[in-house]
Amino acid sequence: MTSLEKVARPRPADATELRIWNLAATVVDPEVPVVTIEDLGVLRRVELTEDGGVVVELTPTYSGCPAIDAMRDDVVSVLAEAGYPDVRVDVVLAPAWTTDWISQSGRDKLKAYGIAPPAPRRTDGKVSLGLGVQCPRCGSLHTRQSSRFGSTSCKALFICQRCQEPFDYFKEH
Repeated sequence: MTSLEKVARPRPADATELRIWNLAATVVDPEVPVVTIEDLGVLRRVELTEDGGVVVELTPTYSGCPAIDAMRDDVVSVLAEAGYPDVRVDVVLAPAWTTDWISQSGRDKLKAYGIAPPAPRRTDGKVSLGLGVQCPRCGSLHTRQSSRFGSTSCKALFICQRCQEPFDYFKEH
């Protein structure tokens, strides 16, 4: 886990808040149903209030992400089914979401689903030299961007020059 992931996703120390976190963490991204909001780093914080209510913070991958409303509804539903009827979901835009918050498990799931995940930024002060976007199907680096926007605004459309398959790439930011 990178230092950015730790900042973005502090896991609760309190047992009840950890249970709430784990419940909220089961919510899948409605646009990419193989990854959860925890995998993506969208789940930011949970808090049990003094009056027994729950506050959940989500940071969308883009400030205008159309999936955030579905995520919010799904979090409320999952928590209500588990016995937490008083849930407020806040959308937090600062700090802005970054692809560094995607967990390794999330990156693996994206790749298996056919979406090229971005590489995490280095935290050791060294510079990474990107050789290109790797095709999630055949592994080739001989790819090209076809469109700045893919199936959603957080992804770009690429085409593999080796296997000729189009694929989404989760844009780095």
